[in-house]
Amino acid sequence: MGNDTMIHAEPEVATPSRVDIRLVVLAAVAIVAGAALCLAPYFVDRFTVNVLTRSMIYAILAITVDLLWGFTGILTFGQAAFFGAGAYAAAMTLVHLGTTPQTLLLAFSLALVVPMLLGLIVGWLSFYHGSTPLYASVISLVVPIVVTQLVFSGGQWTGSSSGLVGYTTLPLDGRGYFQFAAVSLVIVATAAWMFVRSDAGKLLVALRDNEARCAYLGLNARRLKIGLTIVLAGVAGFAGFIYANASAVVAPENTGFVFGTEMVIWVALGGRGTILGPILGAVGIDYLGATLSGDLPFVWQLILGTLFVVVIIVLPGGLAGLARWLWASATKRAAGRVRAPALVALPANAGAGARRELLRVSGLGKAYGSLRVLDGINFAVSSGELVSLVGPNGAGKTTLMRCLSDGSEGYSGKVEIAGKDIDGYTPDRVVALGVGRKFQIASIFESLTVAECLRLARASLSRPSPVRSVDTLELPVAAIDILRLTGLDKELGTPARLLSHGQKQALELSMIVSLEPRLILLDEPTAGLTKSERSTIGAVLRKLTSELGYGAILVEHDLDFVREISSRIVVLHQGKLVLDGGVDEVVNSEIVRTIYSGATHA
Repeated sequence: MGNDTMIHAEPEVATPSRVDIRLVVLAAVAIVAGAALCLAPYFVDRFTVNVLTRSMIYAILAITVDLLWGFTGILTFGQAAFFGAGAYAAAMTLVHLGTTPQTLLLAFSLALVVPMLLGLIVGWLSFYHGSTPLYASVISLVVPIVVTQLVFSGGQWTGSSSGLVGYTTLPLDGRGYFQFAAVSLVIVATAAWMFVRSDAGKLLVALRDNEARCAYLGLNARRLKIGLTIVLAGVAGFAGFIYANASAVVAPENTGFVFGTEMVIWVALGGRGTILGPILGAVGIDYLGATLSGDLPFVWQLILGTLFVVVIIVLPGGLAGLARWLWASATKRAAGRVRAPALVALPANAGAGARRELLRVSGLGKAYGSLRVLDGINFAVSSGELVSLVGPNGAGKTTLMRCLSDGSEGYSGKVEIAGKDIDGYTPDRVVALGVGRKFQIASIFESLTVAECLRLARASLSRPSPVRSVDTLELPVAAIDILRLTGLDKELGTPARLLSHGQKQALELSMIVSLEPRLILLDEPTAGLTKSERSTIGAVLRKLTSELGYGAILVEHDLDFVREISSRIVVLHQGKLVLDGGVDEVVNSEIVRTIYSGATHA
């Protein structure tokens, strides 16, 4: 397992040209779509122009719902509140200050700023440390109700239940507003399309798949979600600004829970997680509803409800899912693999160097109520050491690993990493101190490819691009060695969910090593592996510690495996450290025989 692996040199990879071609194609499609939409109002009647203008504005809002729900997994009913806040901010400015170039600029600014400030509050309430996805959904249900009540109680400032109407707006006619809405929709859709397919956009899927792993890769999930909420609140406010001008009327219904729920339904019907689907759903259903409400005023909602049930049953992926299936069938395109990137080795930062202390645990205790799981644990780990943590089931090994990697666990005593007390540190802050943690069950991103998982492992060290997906995969040599030893270097374009159990374990270990940590925490990394896979993992761990200077703590039950690779063994029993010494000393000790014999016969 040397460093003489076949690694592509950066100058040989023509990344920019391929990326530029994709961007040029996307730009060309966007320009053609925008031009076609701008010409459309000259060929349709006035009613259609007015309805489609509103529908395209709603489609912009639907895209924000899709980014939150379809890609990030946050079911939200609250985007209507941001839309309404933007619309009311613009309308109130124009009503009470008049319409001049200065007030129009002020109205536009407030239509962005007010929803974004509201988004900051909502994001903080929804994603504080320890909150759950259910809590975020409940907040999104409450916010539209609160905003609507504020509108009702606003008196002449908000128009109360009557809303605001009759104010002077932008100097555009019906066709002009159609074109404004169309161009805005194309820009927002193109930007969203580029982002979700970029390296940074994969963070949304990572948060949806495995928020815990994101934290243990040094990513602040809370901050990412709050930031996303703020940005999308601003986009919703922008849509509200267009609506307030195009309709020249705003009403409490524009901020309400019912409108927010309609957005969720439209996204579901169009196909969430597609960008195109929400546009189809919003434009199609809103236009169909406007047409049917005039022709069939008493049954149109029943027709739409029936259509919703049929689509959910027959097309669970929505209208966009059907379009994607037809395209794949027509082109006979394989759905499994994607083009794999070229591996590029990063300059080595880790080295054996001088021996230094990485971890010191002093008097560590942890209790759940009256149950004391850890009691008075004391030990230290230095660079170059592979310390195995052994003991029977229930000894407190996994609890100890949690305390070492999460300073917010609520333990007693002290855990110091690189000389810093981690008390109160969340996992992402602990990772920043140079700690990587591997879980007993492989913790990866099932919806992403192997390469995308590895690229995200570097996201806290190297900011991913928000506009493109690069064609190279830059990793430390040690991580590339793991990939080549386990055959994962030939599976870079394979979705992680299709990997075998052993490959998933190897992928997670490679993700950890990609962080270039000083200390690695490994919770039974060989569980469920074959003998050859165990040997491979053992060889990797020996090289990381003895040659590259990493420190490692390994939780393991197999004493034979522990004997082969460890430099020291720590024994836990009933929450207490009963032995800390050399390999032969511990494995052959009477205490270990007694503990495991008792555990066997218990």
